Amino acid sequence: MSAADGDSTQARVVLRTMPDDRLPGWVERSRGDYRADRVRAGDTLEQATDNADQSFSAYFPDGRPAPHHQVYEVLDDETVVGSLWIGPQSIGTTTDWWVWEVAIDERYRGRGLGRAAMLLAEDAVRENGGTVLGLNVFGFNTAARRLYESLGYDTASLRMQKVLREDAR
Repeated sequence: MSAADGDSTQARVVLRTMPDDRLPGWVERSRGDYRADRVRAGDTLEQATDNADQSFSAYFPDGRPAPHHQVYEVLDDETVVGSLWIGPQSIGTTTDWWVWEVAIDERYRGRGLGRAAMLLAEDAVRENGGTVLGLNVFGFNTAARRLYESLGYDTASLRMQKVLREDAR
């Protein structure tokens, strides 16, 4: 799958189904990154670990993506620059899809590659019969929030908290 007409960055970026031999390492890295993000967002390590383990067990039974879930490598001129995981928002539905993760390696950020990957995600969802594409973004991730807003994503919900005692974490 390649980017549609657009700027030169978008035209170079393609999605390729992640090869089977790279998937286990990606699952472990992604699970660890998700756990770390949840801790940064305020979960205890135990809460974050439980949440990550439950999510990845549900969506990667036996280490393989659940039905309709797709994990891609993001390539720029044949160089793997990141990954994208999309799939139905909940098991059993195929119209409401979710960006479970989009990650561009740090050394490739700021070049429009995340934007191109997100536009390709929209194409993939449409091709699979999806009508809505949602995502969750942690409040601390301001760069991602700016990207999603610039692509037309609207805030659907907002969870807020105030830590009253630092020693309670």
